[in-house]
Amino acid sequence: MTGMAIHAKGLEKRFGRNPALRGIDLSIPGGSRVALLGPNGAGKSTLLRLVAGLSRPTSGHLSIAGLGAGKPAARQKVGLIAHETFLYPHLTARENLLFAGRLLGVPELGARVDKLLEEADLRHVANRTAGSFSRGMAQRLSIARALVHDPAVLLLDEPFSGLDGRASAKLAERLSELRQDDRTLLIVTHDLSRVAQVADSALILLNGRIAREIRGAALTSESLETLYAESTEGSP
Repeated sequence: MTGMAIHAKGLEKRFGRNPALRGIDLSIPGGSRVALLGPNGAGKSTLLRLVAGLSRPTSGHLSIAGLGAGKPAARQKVGLIAHETFLYPHLTARENLLFAGRLLGVPELGARVDKLLEEADLRHVANRTAGSFSRGMAQRLSIARALVHDPAVLLLDEPFSGLDGRASAKLAERLSELRQDDRTLLIVTHDLSRVAQVADSALILLNGRIAREIRGAALTSESLETLYAESTEGSP
């Protein structure tokens, strides 16, 4: 993907009188992997919902691959993995993907589903119900479902939450593999230890504003912890 995958200018979101985002300016080139960090209530999930087209900004401009966010063509370019997987527990892994693919009008769906199951290391359990999966397996299936229509932008909200060490490592490996297909990733996480594995840069949100951008040599667990502590010191 070339050009800007996500572009925001003066982006604001209010809930009544309460501001969740305050004048966000953001340009994320296609193929980037960006981690969104910050304390609870900083505006991270709100920003993800705006990019996904699930909520409208109060003011400002937001575009996805040059298309106004919220428009059907823009939503088609986005895949979302929420904190909850929202899989259908009584459907098999394959059936969950087929169902999502049919809703989205994915061509050659059978081959696409087989490919995604293989990439997620779930081909051997394709005919097991999703309700029988471990949290790690369900999370990988959720990512496969979000990729079924081959979106240019993939949004992940706390993907490591509830995973044990082994499942977290496997998920980090899967997210690292996605850099090879030039897909843009925007990842909300509190797990600073994983950021350097899955992201090229990190943005710290504080009180609805971007407080700091971190990239390059500073994108290590040790540096992130220090910079994050400095940026959020005294925040509620």
